[in-house]
Amino acid sequence: MLATLDGLVYAERVCVADVKNVIKAKKAIKKAFQIQMEGRGFTFVEVLSACPTNWAMPPVEANRWVLDAMAACYPLGVIKEVPA
Repeated sequence: MLATLDGLVYAERVCVADVKNVIKAKKAIKKAFQIQMEGRGFTFVEVLSACPTNWAMPPVEANRWVLDAMAACYPLGVIKEVPA
């Protein structure tokens, strides 16, 4: 929905369920801030994360659920990127 807005120049969905994806999330957030500081437009980074307490799951199982179930419904990756 946000990707259709004219002012949006960068949108990405990431997760923090494992080390590989935490590194990707950090890069996406850093890139979003850089684009903002350059004044190129609006950016948006959506982060999928576990909530083991409310889900009544052990943390490892909750992270696995984020990767298996949540990421299947909400695919990870760049949604929109307008070249500089």
